[in-house]
Amino acid sequence: MKLILITGATGFLGRHLVEQLRSAEPEAALRVLARGATSWGEDARVEVMSGDVTRAEDVLRAAKGVSEIYHLAGMVSRDPKTQAILYRTHIEGTRNVCAAIRRENVHKAVLVSSSGTVAVGPEPVIHDESSGFKNGVVGEWPYYLSKIFAEKLALDYTRRYALPAAIVNPSLILGPGDVHQSSTGDIALFLEGQILALPSGGLNFVDVRDVAAGLIAAMRNGRPGERYLLGGVNWTFRELIENVARIAGRRAPQLQLPLGLSRISARGLRWAFPLAGKSFKLDDASIKMSALFWYCDSSKAWRELGFQTREPAETLRETIGDLRRRPRL
Repeated sequence: MKLILITGATGFLGRHLVEQLRSAEPEAALRVLARGATSWGEDARVEVMSGDVTRAEDVLRAAKGVSEIYHLAGMVSRDPKTQAILYRTHIEGTRNVCAAIRRENVHKAVLVSSSGTVAVGPEPVIHDESSGFKNGVVGEWPYYLSKIFAEKLALDYTRRYALPAAIVNPSLILGPGDVHQSSTGDIALFLEGQILALPSGGLNFVDVRDVAAGLIAAMRNGRPGERYLLGGVNWTFRELIENVARIAGRRAPQLQLPLGLSRISARGLRWAFPLAGKSFKLDDASIKMSALFWYCDSSKAWRELGFQTREPAETLRETIGDLRRRPRL
């Protein structure tokens, strides 16, 4: 029986991947490496192995007898204070997985990175896999810089050791099931009345269920050493917010501010909100990111993987509905 290992299975994308693998690989056994409790404790098809991706011995133990590895383990944070744990999780975690793939002769692996390693800039340019790493654009944010270093490390392994690993780079992932709002948090902020002006940049977003299917397609058809951008539509933030407002029955802000004025306004709102018994949650990192354009072209994934995406309105409807069912809203 084929055995498949998934790291990061308890995350937003990971949970969707496990559920899709149960259908897509009915004859396979699934093993998840997790630090804490999971919802699969009583599931005979899913073996839960306790461990941490940052510990080489835990990863080696989890990789024993495995044919395929999906490496999703990561941490999403815009807080500069989390730099050390971001670097340890993304870089050392990837190093440990790559070493385990090599040592255990794993047949194939798919490593999950981010579109933000290559597909971002100050102008509305659409980037593809041939675009270079954007250290100069995202270098002040440890999340993206650690993803760049992890991706470089993985690509080096594929070149030096013919590691059978493909890399996928999803854009902003939306959809139902983001328990910790690590990816859908900006939509939640708008629904909470925290976004009062339109950002000047743009983004690409994609449905979590489509990304999960894209990972399985990358395992089957992705070429080792290749990168695949998995994205949906490229919209300005104005388009995103106006569509979210329409679906949610809210009024969209009309004012659009340049970055400098946005940051000054945010400082004022952080002072004013507590006077009304509220907190202003939009941080400077998010404001600066929203002045950039995170546009990507997923044509390579369409051609080579058969990657497909659903209508963006469906993703937004289900994202909003799911957020409204959660306690925060």
